[in-house]
Amino acid sequence: MDVLKKVPVREQDAKERAANFSEVCLGYNEEEAREEASRCINCKNAQCVKGCPVAINIPAFIEQVKNGDTAEAYRIISESSALPAVCGRVCPQESQCEGKCIRGIKGDPISIGKLERFVADWAREQGLKPEGASEKKGKKVAVIGSGPAGLTCAGDLARMGYDVTIFEALHEPGGVLVYGIPEFRLPKKDVVAKEIENVKALGVKIETNVVIGKSVTIDQLISDEGFDAVFIGSGAGLPKFMGIPGENANGVFSANEYLTRSNLMKAFDENSNTPIMKSRKVAVVGGGNVAMDAARTALRLGAEVHIVYRRSEEELPARVEEVHHAREEGIIFDLLTNPTEIISDEKGWVTGMKCIRMELGEPDASGRRRPVEIPGSEFLMELDTVIMSLGTSPNPLISSTTEGLETNKWKCIVADEADGKTTKEGVYAGGDAVTGAATVILAMGAGKAAAKGIDEYLSR
Repeated sequence: MDVLKKVPVREQDAKERAANFSEVCLGYNEEEAREEASRCINCKNAQCVKGCPVAINIPAFIEQVKNGDTAEAYRIISESSALPAVCGRVCPQESQCEGKCIRGIKGDPISIGKLERFVADWAREQGLKPEGASEKKGKKVAVIGSGPAGLTCAGDLARMGYDVTIFEALHEPGGVLVYGIPEFRLPKKDVVAKEIENVKALGVKIETNVVIGKSVTIDQLISDEGFDAVFIGSGAGLPKFMGIPGENANGVFSANEYLTRSNLMKAFDENSNTPIMKSRKVAVVGGGNVAMDAARTALRLGAEVHIVYRRSEEELPARVEEVHHAREEGIIFDLLTNPTEIISDEKGWVTGMKCIRMELGEPDASGRRRPVEIPGSEFLMELDTVIMSLGTSPNPLISSTTEGLETNKWKCIVADEADGKTTKEGVYAGGDAVTGAATVILAMGAGKAAAKGIDEYLSR
């Protein structure tokens, strides 16, 4: 065994998986997991823990995997994370825990995410559940949104002994985990639904089809429903567009709509009430993880798919693993390319997209080199579908119907990063509703911090 190299992870063949929605990564078996765990040098001052937004005791759980005590490994992880099977699949470990792994200085870092996934999947197969509170506090907390921030906050509060109810606007709980991330990256029935069941096993109640700000306001939850505190983890589901001519044509989607209809509403099925159009050639505008998800979904629905991104590959914000998988499956990358207009026929259906070539100039405020148009490089890309994946912002419904809740110029709720405290007494917030669109694990970290803040507030 070469301790400098990761144990390879089995995956579906690229050609086969490009035609199905089954999970791409097959994960470690027990033998592979123990072999990978044995590469860990169990640092005394573990930098990997500092890189984890929910502060999992990574060396401790890996040590138990190495020893063959997976149940104990699961107990250790569950002290910090309510969604280990999710995090093991979708966290950007390369820039967080694995990015700080000492083993990675000389050789490959430990596959922390794949080991977390192994432990969580093993625990699910064994029917293990996280431990709940031994005593109840006799106080009620409302959690708005059942995405990663809401589930984490609710789970932590329930473990502390609070009576927690989650209010979810959609007909299924899970937030972005069910509507935003495709099945081939995050299975809904076998993974997400089971993780939510684990949160409910802690005593958390979930009410679906409740739109806060419309069905009931936060002020009413406190004054009429008797909740002692509220956590807002409603995410950022309002899509952004470029503002170029032709964006209202038939065949232009936001990535949010495209993925929600596919993942949550099963619109890829021709028998669906709202089937997605059968595209021949698709352009996905953007370079983040959501763009990769939309592109790989369109590919599986039978289209030729292009990623159109105005910077170079080095600046792609998507995870390296997602870009690698997309290329393997046949996604075409049109880099240093920017759309200027969407063309449609006399019936209003997309027929093409005008683009211009770009080159990188001086760095902008974000530190990335600013893309600059190359004069005379315009061209027409013929296609029938455009998916805009340019990020999302929070829906202002909650903030506009809550007295005393301050937002910033991006319509994000103003909240303390350390404890989630907002400008309204007893109301806390975290995740994408505060930061704008970010990662699952950062939302979980915010939910965890807010749970601690709410506990301190209600314990006064």
